[in-house]
Amino acid sequence: MKGNHVKSLHARLGALVAGMSLLFAAPALAQGAKPAELKLGITTFSSGPASVFGVPAKAAAEQWIEEFNAAGGINGVKITPVFIDEGLGGDKLLTEYRRVVQEQGVKVMLSAISSGNCNIVAPVAEDLKVLNVMWDCGTEKLLEDRRYKYVVRTQANAVTEMVATVVYLLKTKPDFKTIAVVNQDYAWGRDSWEIFRNTLQALKPDVKVVAELFPKFGAPDFSTEISRLQALKPDVILSTSWGGDLDTFVRQAGQRGLMKSSLFVLPLAESSAERLGAALPEGVIIGARGDHYFLHPELKDEPKHKAFVEKFRARTRSYPIYPVYHMVAALQAVADGHNKAIKANKGQWPSTEQVAGAMHGLEFKGLTRAVKIREDGQGLEDQLLGMTRNRAGYAFPVMENMMIVPADLVTTPVGQKSPEWVKTLKPDVLKSDRIKVYAK
Repeated sequence: MKGNHVKSLHARLGALVAGMSLLFAAPALAQGAKPAELKLGITTFSSGPASVFGVPAKAAAEQWIEEFNAAGGINGVKITPVFIDEGLGGDKLLTEYRRVVQEQGVKVMLSAISSGNCNIVAPVAEDLKVLNVMWDCGTEKLLEDRRYKYVVRTQANAVTEMVATVVYLLKTKPDFKTIAVVNQDYAWGRDSWEIFRNTLQALKPDVKVVAELFPKFGAPDFSTEISRLQALKPDVILSTSWGGDLDTFVRQAGQRGLMKSSLFVLPLAESSAERLGAALPEGVIIGARGDHYFLHPELKDEPKHKAFVEKFRARTRSYPIYPVYHMVAALQAVADGHNKAIKANKGQWPSTEQVAGAMHGLEFKGLTRAVKIREDGQGLEDQLLGMTRNRAGYAFPVMENMMIVPADLVTTPVGQKSPEWVKTLKPDVLKSDRIKVYAK
């Protein structure tokens, strides 16, 4: 009996060990298996002044994901979005960011709109080993000060956007002598002005800066800044502000007559044009933060682009604006990055690390021109600018005399620092035959 008992005990122990072996082997067996869904975290402003384009971006994400899932998703895996409101503030955003990654199993994050928020989440994404796609923020310093494995940007940064704006300004209005700036007092406002100023000094050193004004982010009243500008009478007034702040500034400046005495340069105002309507006058230089525009001079009638614009307008009763295009581009990049990684992984579902690796060097196409993500994670995105004009059929000014500036012509090379690189720019850049002009 004792021998039989020992044999029975050994048999039970053997079975237990085998079961435990299978248990511990399960994760290894699951490697490469398709997940039931791809949970995708998306941060966008659903509240606060920036919601004027955070909300359209969310609508674009919902529209694109619905259509993408209906077409089969990523190799049969459908995307499930998890939205986080950036309007909560930096601390709460970070708490929610960690929660969806650590508790809900999110492997990919699209974050963020605010440059300040991108600065907050990027190092956290690296620590959590979650792929973070910076889908809209513009601060160039983030990818220059540190090389990330899990963080990429699917659109241009402030350098590309500001240098292209200077190029447009100097090619269309080369004879101005004085300039002033009114920018939001935070990372984007300060950084974009530094780049613009250094570029302008390199290409037109005789221009005098007569005022540098930085009202508080979310300021409801610009009367102090407007009064000072009316006294100074600068030839050009630059504002890289966006969202509700830009809308408020333009309305108040127009009411006070300031927009009649100075040329306004508003590189982000494509997103405000429809909201501002008649409050945005003709003759203002505006940009689209990329080559994003529903009346794109090359692609307005391209079937995929035209269909998206029509569906988006039917859904939201508004034309798509640049954050809408940025959102679609980021989503397309995530899909293409996964497909690239799946191919490299011999058809098996890839790890987050493999997808992050595939994103570096990825070339993809959203709704307009193609974008390439460099080895440092920075996207190369061509830039479209134009001058506001009233046109029959639209209740707001649209862009005419448009220009598209190629990204590689106006983007800091890998490994260099932007504030210093732009100082090396030469006036010859203005003569490049790669700059496309669509005069009208």
